[in-house]
Amino acid sequence: MKKLTFIGIIIALLGIIAALCFFKMIPTGKILAEGYDIRGVDVSSYQGEIDWAVLSEQGIDFAFIKATEGSTYVDERFSDNFMKASETKLLIGAYHFFSYDSSGESQADNFIRTVPKQKGMIAPVIDLEFYGQYNNSPKKSADVVKEVTAMADELLKYYGIKPIIYVTQKSYRLYIKDTELENYSLWIRNVYFKPMFTSEWAFWQYCDTEELEGYNGDEEKIDMNVFYGNTDDLKNYTIKE
Repeated sequence: MKKLTFIGIIIALLGIIAALCFFKMIPTGKILAEGYDIRGVDVSSYQGEIDWAVLSEQGIDFAFIKATEGSTYVDERFSDNFMKASETKLLIGAYHFFSYDSSGESQADNFIRTVPKQKGMIAPVIDLEFYGQYNNSPKKSADVVKEVTAMADELLKYYGIKPIIYVTQKSYRLYIKDTELENYSLWIRNVYFKPMFTSEWAFWQYCDTEELEGYNGDEEKIDMNVFYGNTDDLKNYTIKE
């Protein structure tokens, strides 16, 4: 009877933990990311005006800043964020939210018009996730791979470094795994677990509920990330000239 009771308690505890994780009450990503030393944030206009002098002194080493989306959209805070973040000790990079409704080349043009080529900047990022109708009806893999590759080729040509691709588990499975895009460095989102669907990753977005000081936007939370290696490894992902 005692043995059965003990087993029952263990099962109940596991059930409670699983439920709490499901409802985002246990920051499992934060716990699992504690073993990594190089940390950073990613921001957009949702964080409003950012005091980069304040933000940069809160245990972070790098920052990704949203620049563009699709063929025409430019984040309204990008220019200010990029300029002021460049004045801090942080390594900075810019990211582009990929649109399934525009060609890869036109999206690359939008990014290149917006983001200056700056020595020491982290490689450009193509954010490949889902939105709107594409959450339930994703585009065909071959079509997406073709356009992402076209964009990546243009970014490589202009910035002189291969871009990084940001993925969720779903976008990795549909558009990266077993395609030519596997040759690109990955930035993986998973706020519950360390990336498991591939061991090949450079950055990991482990938390989307952190609250830091130094910004005043409608979004009170900020995304947190870690880099897999050390400072020298991170510099290998930056523009050299």
